[in-house]
Amino acid sequence: MSIQIIPTATAAENALAETFRAAKATLPGNTAVAEQRAHAFEAFARAGLPNRRLEAWHYTDLRNLMRQALPLAPVPNARDIAKLATEAARLPSPRLVLVDGVFAPELSSPVPAGVTVTSLAAALAKGEPALTEALGAVWAEADDAIISLNAALMQDGLVIDVAPGAKLEAPLHIVYATVASEPAARFSRSLVRVGAGATFRFNELSLGQGGRTGQTNNVLILDVGDGADVAHTLSLTGTEPGSLRLETFLVKLGAKAKFDSFALITGAGLVRRQIYKLFAGADAKAALRGVSLLRGREHADTTLFVRHAATGCEGRQNFRYILDDEATGIFQGKIVVDRLAQKTDGRMLAKALVLNDDATMNSRPELEIFADDVACGHGATVGGLDADQLFYLQARGLPAKEAEALLLEAFAAEPADAIGDDALVAAYRAEIAAWLAGRAKA
Repeated sequence: MSIQIIPTATAAENALAETFRAAKATLPGNTAVAEQRAHAFEAFARAGLPNRRLEAWHYTDLRNLMRQALPLAPVPNARDIAKLATEAARLPSPRLVLVDGVFAPELSSPVPAGVTVTSLAAALAKGEPALTEALGAVWAEADDAIISLNAALMQDGLVIDVAPGAKLEAPLHIVYATVASEPAARFSRSLVRVGAGATFRFNELSLGQGGRTGQTNNVLILDVGDGADVAHTLSLTGTEPGSLRLETFLVKLGAKAKFDSFALITGAGLVRRQIYKLFAGADAKAALRGVSLLRGREHADTTLFVRHAATGCEGRQNFRYILDDEATGIFQGKIVVDRLAQKTDGRMLAKALVLNDDATMNSRPELEIFADDVACGHGATVGGLDADQLFYLQARGLPAKEAEALLLEAFAAEPADAIGDDALVAAYRAEIAAWLAGRAKA
């Protein structure tokens, strides 16, 4: 006789169930979308909040860490929009702004020719089967409770289409702004489809009124067409103590596509970024890089799954961490090479500098190879600053703190320098320098 133990729902899980019951009638979408939302929440309810028993969530036990679920942020009104107008105007163009998860055309700027933009809410209202299918496009490895929760509660987002052959060199900025007066939860889902042979650059960043804790669950689905060239950056900075930010990035690459991505994570609270990258077409190339700068009791988790399902593809994954005080960093990366994905070239490396004995770094790179003609490798290093390098710099007249700061900046800035856009490189280097300056003053 077998006994199935059903865990008691946590306070956060019960609150999420109540949130869905109260909001489902007002969330955007037609009847078919409402049914999809219901199925998605059922999937979340069956799984519950991820916990340490799940391999992918072993180091970020959300069931234990998420003690409460905040109410949905209200739809921003004209006064809320006005609060952000001055700050938004300072941001570079072209830009698309989401305020508390809702598209704000008043704060956005016109997009260039070759790009069309629709709010997710408007797209869901039309309920076109092809679009709703694309918005729900999640392959087996991404069968994740947090993604299901997002599908159930998504308030708005963006549907961005880049025309085949379009050449757009100036980056499009997607801005996530917060304005709610009370701590609140935000759920957005966006779809970016880049046509065959197009060139597209986009940058994700945050803008807030400060002093707000909150819970954010964003999903971004990127479909890169055959021969397209896409570059992406993400800035997860300025979060508040007690905040929770869950970011899911699903990337599908067509034949001979090129994709380059960089992310910077700083700030307080708990951040979990999970990336699912699928090489669906032959001879594609993709590079993922990231830097996490953590101090205090901050917790940042980057979990990466890469599947090579086509021949001749090249993947590069390079992530770096600096941890101080009682911070916790997590890197989990898994590369799977399917049987037919011959000539795969896949590399993955995670490096961490731990500056305090109370800080924790967990690294787990993995390879799973079913093909026999591949060049794949992975590695992880965790350590402190090199004493010989510090001595060398001090012997040439640099004070100890300046020598340390110079080495830390060089370590953190190297992945950012490969972005390929001088303005973005300067912006990310400035953020890295600001974090290091703040650490020196602490």
